[in-house]
Amino acid sequence: MKTTQLTNPQISGRRIWLVGGSEGIGLAMTQQLLGANHQLVVSARAAEQHEALLTLQQNYPTQLFLLNLDVTQKDDLPAKIDQAWSFLGGFDAWIYNAGAYIPMTIDEWNVDAFEQMNAINYLGAVYIMHGLLPKFKAQAAGELSPQWLWNISLAGDFGLPYGGGYSAPKAALQNLAESLYPELKQAGIALKVVNHGFVQTRLTAKNDFAMLGLMTPEAAATKIIAALDSHKFEHRFPWNLAWVLGTIKRLPKSWALKITQGMLKK
Repeated sequence: MKTTQLTNPQISGRRIWLVGGSEGIGLAMTQQLLGANHQLVVSARAAEQHEALLTLQQNYPTQLFLLNLDVTQKDDLPAKIDQAWSFLGGFDAWIYNAGAYIPMTIDEWNVDAFEQMNAINYLGAVYIMHGLLPKFKAQAAGELSPQWLWNISLAGDFGLPYGGGYSAPKAALQNLAESLYPELKQAGIALKVVNHGFVQTRLTAKNDFAMLGLMTPEAAATKIIAALDSHKFEHRFPWNLAWVLGTIKRLPKSWALKITQGMLKK
């Protein structure tokens, strides 16, 4: 276990813990945040063995710390949270970017897959926030407002065929964020959420349909990072998919369900 590291006085950016930073959007965020002079702790299940992250650590030895972390392992998380916090002596921001997606028809239902998606897309954030809250509250008392930024999904707007195991816990995380926002603001912590659409990753590679507004991980990462400098609670993109799903969400349920019925495979 590494000892506590002092922040580098040469670095002018934020101290950030990125949970889920080894692939896709997370890796793109890691690269962009390092390039913008921030100090990072990046976590993933095998972050300390990840080739791309190890290369970045060699290039940014005073800015990047790696920590193996499985958000589903509840009992291991208190020690991991303490370790992450110790690397930089605290955080100015915590980004939750962990996600799992396993599309299934009703004939393919798999309870283990449902549990995995719930654990990663929802409960992992709950476990970590529980351990981080007292640390952030103590820090908020004497510093500028620290931030929690949760990368959720536009899929939480309305349950679509075959994707309920993914979208249901995403919707739960959005609902939780809305519930917690007033109390966290009162405690000096700014909670923000990002709801985005399809991004070219190993998760969306499982889809066999045309994806409206498909983005590169780099483009999505840029927009997510921009949320750190915004005062808005929610950030939604791309506009076309956000408009479509937002409209479906607000339609009478009988109309909305007719639309999703038409999405079934023939």
